[in-house]
Amino acid sequence: MNTIRKAQLLQKRKWRIRKKVVGTAARPRLCVHFSGKHIYAQAIDDVQGTTLVAVSTLTPDLRTQKLAANVTSAKTLAGSFAAKASAAGINNVVFDRNGRRYHGKVKTFAEALREAGLKF
Repeated sequence: MNTIRKAQLLQKRKWRIRKKVVGTAARPRLCVHFSGKHIYAQAIDDVQGTTLVAVSTLTPDLRTQKLAANVTSAKTLAGSFAAKASAAGINNVVFDRNGRRYHGKVKTFAEALREAGLKF
């Protein structure tokens, strides 16, 4: 019962954030998700409904590094995402923390993106 309540509260936070955060082609929404084992990040154009850039710990070039859902892996994945985004011509993004607190892995991921040159 407690797990269901936590999931409901997370969904409410996601909806509340998504009311305010919208991605466009010029400034896509950077959505980051941390599961128990993996990290997923994607730049989304909400107007067209398309994913412009996507990187996760399951992508073939990063899978060999044995990354997990922790702070050090978040920093590594952020560098990879920033390189892929700049290659696609994306410099400005809107950060969507996906209902999670701006703390720990999420904060490390965002700061590593800023260091790599993305603006948000």
